[in-house]
Amino acid sequence: MNHMIQGGAASEQGRVFELAAELFAVLATPMRLRILSALCEREKSVNELLQEIDTTQPNLSQHLAVLFRTGVLAKRKEGTQVIYRVQSEKAVALCRSVCTQIAIELDEPGALPVSESLTPTQISRVNSYEI
Repeated sequence: MNHMIQGGAASEQGRVFELAAELFAVLATPMRLRILSALCEREKSVNELLQEIDTTQPNLSQHLAVLFRTGVLAKRKEGTQVIYRVQSEKAVALCRSVCTQIAIELDEPGALPVSESLTPTQISRVNSYEI
């Protein structure tokens, strides 16, 4: 993994890993991935998001707040409504890439060698038995 980070002091490398882990922790919740997916094409109000995502308003608001505080989303007020949009296109691209790859692997189990798969082997086996 150190080969991914060229040069720099050990403390800088450590900070890179810490920040990457923080981003992955923010993105590690299925609800937050659903929110990002819903906002990929255009900005939306909280009410619009609630129509698309099966959750409660307080739960949605908590997840939106985390995504906003970490800079993944931006927001603005329009009258009484809060409108959210993607702030970090790179974070969305990362999520889209990973989710697309996993969807392909689930649609075509065994199509890729284990060394090229993102889906953990145990999960792939469990899903193939359920089908």
